[in-house]
Amino acid sequence: MRQEHIRNFCIIAHIDHGKSTLADRLMEQTKTVDQRSMKEQLLDKMDLEREKGITIKLAPVRMLHEDYELNLIDTPGHVDFSYEVSRSLQACEGALLVVDASQGIQAQTLANVYLAMEAELEIIPVLNKIDLPAADVERVSAEVMSLLGCNQEDILLVSAKTGEGVADVLPAIVERVPPPRGNPDTPLRALIFDSYYDDYRGVILYTRIIDGSLKKNQSIAMMATEAEGLALEIGSLSPDMKPAGSLASGEIGYIVTNLKSAREAKVGDTITSAEKPASQALPGYKNVKPFVYAGVFPESNEQYQELKEAIEKLALSDSALQYVPENSPVLGFGVRVGFLGLLHMDIVRERLEREYDINLVVTNPSTDYQVVLQDGTEMTIQSATDLPDPETIEEIREPWIRGEIVVPKQYVGEVIQLIAAKRGVQRNISYVDAQLALVSFDAPLANLLTDFYDQLKSVTSGYGSFNYELHDYRVEDLVKLDFYVANEPVDALSVIVHRSEAEPLGREIVKKLKEIIPRQNFQVALQAAIGGKFIARENVKGYRKDVTAKLYGGDVTRRKKLLEKQKKGKARMKRFGKVDIPSEAFTVLLKRD
Repeated sequence: MRQEHIRNFCIIAHIDHGKSTLADRLMEQTKTVDQRSMKEQLLDKMDLEREKGITIKLAPVRMLHEDYELNLIDTPGHVDFSYEVSRSLQACEGALLVVDASQGIQAQTLANVYLAMEAELEIIPVLNKIDLPAADVERVSAEVMSLLGCNQEDILLVSAKTGEGVADVLPAIVERVPPPRGNPDTPLRALIFDSYYDDYRGVILYTRIIDGSLKKNQSIAMMATEAEGLALEIGSLSPDMKPAGSLASGEIGYIVTNLKSAREAKVGDTITSAEKPASQALPGYKNVKPFVYAGVFPESNEQYQELKEAIEKLALSDSALQYVPENSPVLGFGVRVGFLGLLHMDIVRERLEREYDINLVVTNPSTDYQVVLQDGTEMTIQSATDLPDPETIEEIREPWIRGEIVVPKQYVGEVIQLIAAKRGVQRNISYVDAQLALVSFDAPLANLLTDFYDQLKSVTSGYGSFNYELHDYRVEDLVKLDFYVANEPVDALSVIVHRSEAEPLGREIVKKLKEIIPRQNFQVALQAAIGGKFIARENVKGYRKDVTAKLYGGDVTRRKKLLEKQKKGKARMKRFGKVDIPSEAFTVLLKRD
C-alpha cells in the first residue's frame, strides 16, 4: 500500500464512553469481520475484559476503506492503564476522541487529550451515545469546543450502539488524519508498542514500521537490548493474524520472532535490520514505574514455583509488572509485585488465579518510601517490614500525587472535604463549563490507595471522575504501625502511616481482625503498636467448656478445684498455643469502611 494511502489512528476516551463499541461498528462498516463472526467488544479478547466490560490491553486491527488502509488501535480508558494509551499514541498520527453525550468530559478524557496533544496527533472529536434520553448534545459539544478549540462542524455525532452517524467517521479519518511521514528508502526502524509470549510460537511483537521495510525471514536486531533474531512470520491483524510477505513504511503489524524471552524485545525498543542497521534508535517510551506494591503468596507453599513461573509469563505481556522474591515468617515464600494502581493489582490477581489455577494470599497494598539515614545513606523501601531501626532514621519521604477531579459544581464542597480528610491540599478550581468543575489537588498516595475512588463515587452520586500522576516525594512525620496476634508480631500486617492517623487506624484494624480471627480455646489478644508502645487492643474470647456439668450438688470446693485446673490448662495453652491467621486478615485494609 502506498504510504499516502495509510492512516494510523487510535480511539481514546474515559472509561465506559464507548470506544470498543465504536471499534466494532468501524469493523462492520469496512467488512473487516463478517457478520457471522461479529460479537460485542470483539477486540476485548480476555475473559476478564468481557466480564468487567472494560478494555485492559490495547488491540490493533487493520481495516480497508475504499483504497485506503486504516490501522486502528483500541485503547483502555482506566487511569491504571494509561501507559497502554501513551504507547498507542506513539504508533499513530491521529486519535478519535470519544465523549459520552450524556456524561460529557471526564477526568480521563482530559488526561488522554493532553497525551494526544503532547504526541502532536490530529484529534477528531466524536460525541457518542446521542440516542440516550439523557444525551445533552448542545452542552457537551460546547465543552468539547472549549477544550479543543474546534468548531461545531468538526464534531461527529454518533451512536455506536445503533450505528447512527458512524458512516461519517471513516471519511473524516481519511480526510483529517495525515499519512505516515517515514522514509521507505532508509534502513529499517520499527517501534515495538506491545509484545506478548505465546506458548507455541514464542515472542510476538506488535510493531509500527517507521522507516524502511521488513520482509519475512529477515534477520532483525533490537537496538536497546542488542538481541538478534529472525522475523519468522510477519503480517497484519484484522483482527486475527493475517500473514504477509512484507510490512512497508508507515504500516502497523505483528512479527513472530525466534526470541526465547520478551526481555530481549522490550516495549519501546527499536527493531532494525541485523545486516544493515540504522544509526539512531527511535525515542521509545519512558520506563513505567509502579507505585503500588503488595506481597503475593500462594496459599500452599508447594505452589511457590508455579506462582513464580506464572508471574514471569504475565510480566512478558505486561511491561508495567515488576517483581522480586519475598519471604514472610507467617506466609512463607512469595513475590513482592509492583502495580500501577488497585485495578491493575486486581486484574493481575484474577489472571493468576484463573489462568494458572493458583490460590493466592495478597497482602495490604503499600507504596514506596524514600528513607534517609543519619549517616546520609538514602534507600527506597516498598514494605513496612523493610523499614530500618527508627533510631537510625533521619527522615522518611512519601510519594505525593497531583490529581484532577472533574465533578458537577454542586458537589465541589464534598470533594474538597474528602481531599482534606485524606491529608490532601486543594490547589485550584476551574470550570470546564457552567456545570462542570475541575478540582486540582495534591495528596499523599498512600491515603488514596484503598478506598478513595469508592468514596469519591459515593460523595458525588457517581458523577465524579478522577485522574492522577506521581508528582514528588515529601518529608512527613511517618511511623511504622505494627500488629500483634497473641503477643506475636505479624510482619505482613505492618503498615507505614502518618503519626496523626496511626491511633484511629490501629483501633479500626484490630476491630476488624477481631471479626476475622477465629476463636480459640484460650483468649487471644490483638494489639496495635508504634515502636514499643501499644495504642489499641481487642480480645478474641476463648471457648469455655463447662467442666462442672457432671457435678450434682456436693461440696463447693470440688467445683472450685475443677475450675482452677481448667484455668491453669488455659494459661499453659496460651503460652504454647499457635493462632492460625486466615488469609482474609491480610487484606483487612482493603475492606476499610
